[in-house]
Order: sequence, then C-alpha cells, then structure tokens
Amino acid sequence: MIISSPSDYRKAAKAKLPPFLFHYADGGAYSEHTLVSNTAELQKLSLRQRVLNGASDLDLNIELLGENLSMPVALAPVGLTGMYARRGEVQAAQAACNKGIAYTMSSLSVCPIEEVAPKISRPMWFQLYVLKDRGFMKNVLDRAKQSGVTTLVFTVDMPLAGARYRDKHSGMSGPGAPARRILQAVCHPKWAIDVGVLGRPHILGNISTYLGKPSGLADYMGWIGKNFDASIGWKDLEWVRDYWDGPMIIKGILDVEDAKDAVRFGADGIVVSNHGGRQLDGVPASAQVLPDIANSVKGQIKILVDSGVRSGLDVVKMLALGADCTLIGRSFLYALATHGRQGVENLLDMYDKEIRVAMTLTGAKQLNDLSLDSFAQIHTYTQITSRCEFQRDR
Repeated sequence: MIISSPSDYRKAAKAKLPPFLFHYADGGAYSEHTLVSNTAELQKLSLRQRVLNGASDLDLNIELLGENLSMPVALAPVGLTGMYARRGEVQAAQAACNKGIAYTMSSLSVCPIEEVAPKISRPMWFQLYVLKDRGFMKNVLDRAKQSGVTTLVFTVDMPLAGARYRDKHSGMSGPGAPARRILQAVCHPKWAIDVGVLGRPHILGNISTYLGKPSGLADYMGWIGKNFDASIGWKDLEWVRDYWDGPMIIKGILDVEDAKDAVRFGADGIVVSNHGGRQLDGVPASAQVLPDIANSVKGQIKILVDSGVRSGLDVVKMLALGADCTLIGRSFLYALATHGRQGVENLLDMYDKEIRVAMTLTGAKQLNDLSLDSFAQIHTYTQITSRCEFQRDR
C-alpha cells in the first residue's frame, strides 16, 4: 500500500504482522476505554489558526537533559521490538540516531544492550522497572553504563501487568498460544522469513545475558509475572538514584501529587503517561492531566508525555498543553514493522513536516510560543468568561 501519512503505517503493519504481534502492540487493558480516550482527547482539541505572522525558519531543536534533539520527539521503550522487524531494536535505534533524536531501549528487548549500542553514533536511553530480582537490575545498570547509556527511564506504572484481554484472543497468551502463533506465522510469510527465520535469536536479550541462558518469547509472560513487584514505593528507587549517576526520568505519572513526589525525590524528568492505555483502564488520557501537572511542576523538572501521540500535530498539541518533549511508541513500531529502519526515518520526516505546518499556521515562531493560548476552544472560553464578568460588573 502507499504510505502517505503516519496512520497508513498502522494499516500496513496489520496486514504484514501475525495477529498475535499486531494486537499485542495495538491493544490495551480491559475494555480499552483509556486506549481510545488517549487519541480521542487530543482530537477534540482545536488549534487557534493565526496567519501572516512571519513564522519561517523554524528551529525544532531542543536541549533535554544535556542532549540536543532535532525535534521534541523521542522513541519510547517498547518490549519485544525485535519481533516486529529483523533485529528491530537495532533498526529503530539507527533510525532515531540518523534523525537526531533519542532512542529508549526497553529492558524487555529482543536485542541486548551490547548489540545495539555499538551500532549507533549517539548515546541511547535505557528503560527499567523495579523488579524483585535486584541482581538483574544492578547487572543491567552496570551494562548500560558500560555501553554509554546516558539517561535512565524508570517505569513505575507497571508493578504488575494489566489485564490485556486482546492477548488471549490473539494467541499472544492463553491456552494453545504457541501453536496458534506458529500457524499465524505460516500465514504471514514475509514476516516469517524476515523476522521469524532471519531475525533469530528470539530471546529476551538483556535477561538472557544476565541469566547466562536463552530466555525466549515463551518465558516472557512468566518472567514478568514472577519479577514485577507490586510492593514498590519511592524508597525502592532511592538506591537506584544513588547507583545511577546520569539523568533519571520517572515514567508513568498521571497525578499532580505524584509529579510533586518525583520532584522531591530528585528525578530529572517525568513522563506523563498511562502506559498507552495498557495498564489501568478508566484512568484519564495523558492530554487531560498534562496541563495541571505542568502548572504544578513546570520549570522544576523536565516534562515528557506519551500515550496517544500519533502525529506531528499531536506533538504540537502536547507541547501546547505543557510538555517539553513527547515519546512515541505504537507509531514508530507500526512503521518499523512495515519498512524497518527506513520506515521509522520516513515517519519521523512526516512528524517534522507536520510540526512545522502546525506551528506556522498557529503563528508559533518557536517551540516556546506553544501554550494553552494556541487552542481555539480554550481561547474562546476565556473570551466568553471575560465578557460575562464584564457584563456582571456593569
């Protein structure tokens, strides 16, 4: 199919991937209300068009935690990325590097850190959970340091896995899952050859390196269930803060009080996120809570956001709501599954163009010009309220 917009990659990925992989990436928790809300809330926001403002020569570069990014976008950590394209983590990292943005490697990746880091020319970020196996955590942190990782992204909204019913329907988990996955792979020969055969080994690279033995897809769900720690608190992150001497971002913040706790803890950044709607269904969309969080901690800590970002237009809206940078997950994964590294690079080019168009037509000459005043309905509401107060005063 012809790829002419970011959304086209989702359709193409659905056609190419075995259903168990597509729905693992595409699905959410429970009835998926939050998953839908993430994109719907962004779509509701209307930008305020401003013309003849001379918004040319836009500079999308940002400085974030000591690094320069070519635009306010980074690739989010996605587990099992290596199942979506041949050595997928390597290809995604190379695409991000080539486009001048950060790549965040998941601790639950197919490729280990030691395979990815030497193949890119800029440092990457690394994502980790608080796990019962503290030995693994120290081991992987040491390896990340040795590989030149600059920034640690700590995911805190997954003390246990959410109820993802789509995975049981698709064959990712549940009775008869291995046989169903094999049958699906046979019915998708392009993926089966490129990834299923030529993309081996299909292991959890970082975990396998630590254990000294292969740990494959069949072990994925079991390892998560045994090692995720529902008892975690801020105190459990203190030793990591002391152990890690680089920037540390806390991912999974949805509440103002938690954002304030992250500031008190000494984190360098937060990611306002509901895990893409994959954890607790029924919580607010990231876009809904972002303004209040930004109002409370902006300037004290860097604010990143994910969940629902599918285009450059969404990036502009998130920045106007108060974010310093956005993370994209599903969006790049669909592009990776479709055309590998080139697909992700093309997607990022689309994001760049869409950001520039949106900024130009909202009169934003620089990224800092994006604010709540960039939205049409918020501006209109403010005008109406002001008129009502003026009439009351009379």
